[in-house]
Amino acid sequence: MQISVVGSGVMGRGIAYSCALSGYKVYLNDLNEEVLKKAKDEIDALLTFSCEKGFIAKETVDHVKENLFYEVDLESAAKDADLVIEAVLEKMDLKIDVFQQLDRICKPETILATNTSTMSPTEIGAQTSRPDKVVAMHFFNPVHKMKLVEVIRGLETSDETVAFVKGISEKMKKQAVEVNEFPGFVTSRMNCLIGNEAMNMLMEGVASAEDIDTAMKLGLNHPMGPLELADLVGLDTRLRNMEYLYQTLGEKYRPCPLLVKYVKAGRLGKKSGNGFYKYT
Repeated sequence: MQISVVGSGVMGRGIAYSCALSGYKVYLNDLNEEVLKKAKDEIDALLTFSCEKGFIAKETVDHVKENLFYEVDLESAAKDADLVIEAVLEKMDLKIDVFQQLDRICKPETILATNTSTMSPTEIGAQTSRPDKVVAMHFFNPVHKMKLVEVIRGLETSDETVAFVKGISEKMKKQAVEVNEFPGFVTSRMNCLIGNEAMNMLMEGVASAEDIDTAMKLGLNHPMGPLELADLVGLDTRLRNMEYLYQTLGEKYRPCPLLVKYVKAGRLGKKSGNGFYKYT
């Protein structure tokens, strides 16, 4: 069975790595050769680290490398896929463009999944000839560690499609939860509210970033503070999510002005070296 992943950023390469680790033949696609090469280097480094720490066997490393392919041409990457997981930027027009291409390229029976944290699989599926085979699979960063996959059913998504991607999730040792489509699903809707309120408190001088995060970790048992998490996700990504939820769900999701300011300044979090915290 072949899984193809479109987009080799942090989420795309994490999904590709986890799929290959679960025994699937995987094609990772990106139009940008430099980004694709970086993804390969990151995956190779993770394999080496995991083997050295004893998390995976040397035979597993060899098997993953044999079954993971890197391809800049979308048609070559996706034409034989049984499942394609799209992991491009959270921009609806971009996702629709990718899905329309995949609809032309892929076999009629191929399932098309979007790794979106907020956007509508119904709207995406409606732009294809197979809306019953379009679904959202929302993975979490870092993919190889996080156990949850939100499976979001669009209006036309079939029971067979949902069952298929749940089976894939289980083979990847993930717990799948089924969600009926609504903006933000479950996790993003809650997480964006918490993170946005933390940013408002920081802006208002209620407490420092460190103390806000420490309070959430020690007082509410969150494994990571909301500002740390926003830096990890990427402040530009978080802002796009907030803008979409503000547009669809209303005033309580209005992005914090501090978040807008940070993104304008290029303070995007961990990936840029500077966000609510500084990174070396």
